[in-house]
Amino acid sequence: MLDIKYILANQAEYAEILKNRHHDFDLNILAELDAKRRKIIGETEDLKAKRNEGSRKIGNAKNNPDLDVNALKAEIKSIGDKIKELDSELAEVETELHNHLMTLPNKLSATTPIGNDENDNPVVRTWGEPKKFTFEPKAHWDIAEPLGIMDFEKGVMLAQSRFTVLKGLGARMERALVNFMLDMHTRKHGYLEVEPPFMVRSAILEGTGQLPKFAEDLYRLQNDDLWLIPTAEVPLTNLNRESILEEKDLPLYYTAYTPCFRREAGSAGRDVRGLMRQHQFDKVEMVKICTPETSYDELEKLTNNAGEVLEALNLPYRVVNLCSGDIGFGSAKTYDLEVWLPSQNKYREISSCSNCEDFQARRMSLRYRPADGGRPVFAHTLNGSGIAVGRTLIAIIENYQNEDGSVNVPEALVPYMDGITRIDR
Repeated sequence: MLDIKYILANQAEYAEILKNRHHDFDLNILAELDAKRRKIIGETEDLKAKRNEGSRKIGNAKNNPDLDVNALKAEIKSIGDKIKELDSELAEVETELHNHLMTLPNKLSATTPIGNDENDNPVVRTWGEPKKFTFEPKAHWDIAEPLGIMDFEKGVMLAQSRFTVLKGLGARMERALVNFMLDMHTRKHGYLEVEPPFMVRSAILEGTGQLPKFAEDLYRLQNDDLWLIPTAEVPLTNLNRESILEEKDLPLYYTAYTPCFRREAGSAGRDVRGLMRQHQFDKVEMVKICTPETSYDELEKLTNNAGEVLEALNLPYRVVNLCSGDIGFGSAKTYDLEVWLPSQNKYREISSCSNCEDFQARRMSLRYRPADGGRPVFAHTLNGSGIAVGRTLIAIIENYQNEDGSVNVPEALVPYMDGITRIDR
């Protein structure tokens, strides 16, 4: 959530941001509501001053026998009734103002490019060379099903479309990838491993920006105020909500493996085959909490942490800087890591690393006290996939496939597979 003072003081600038984000909203609504709020507050303060003066006169009535105390008491009661009316009106205005602010997207970093969609995302760097096959590479579903490591029909039978059953060495490799990623982030990159709840309250999703705007993309429990998490970013970032941290304790690094649950409401017809876009998927997440002065350096480190996972697995990838028309609601700047998929002959997203600046911290009241003893200020929060496990499994199957239908196991993953180097029919 953005500070209303920033929006009103920079209305033209923020209106341009909304335009570049393809977000339609009349900012004059906020200005009118804020003016109304200030007017009510002013009227209330004047009435409270009159009431206090009347109470003072009643207290001194014994020194003024000519004072009509009953009339003064009636006047004070009338003032009190009017104050109650104004308090109720103020609450309505502030609620309306808050609800609007909760649906407005974040500012944009000066280094976020302006563009319409994913076609306008500039490539920052690439790593690795796509393998040149001596045969026509197959899609992961055409490899995995004959190997008996994925069963798409059973996933539909047990749940519905976009659910998959992993079996045998497919399930084994998924588990191996989780352990491999967590070990790298905790042992090499310095993250604290966390196992959070996989369900959270509405307020927790509001804190990271999924609610109220993206409710249709989430799964909710019917009889409880609980939602299945769409990403571990949600519980991890909220670990320190409504807190005042000390600057000396920052930055904080958290990582977690969780299943993630998304309706994929806006993706009808996209990636309907295979494991690419599922309603339930595994992910290792990274979250950082830091000071504003260090957050963009931390974003570069975060992106490199995700990239090192792909490099260790020898999977070619590239990093793109998301433009204004493609960036997420709560992010000021985002790098996407896209892994090479031979069957599609192109790069596909496997991780997003974002700096949300103080957007989420304001929503969850997450502050820190500066080392110089100044007043607490809002922290900056960052998050990134470290990385999407299912999509990594796809990339391994396709990049490590052999002409006979078998799949080699990446060298870095062999110890996590108890020495297995190849998956055969």
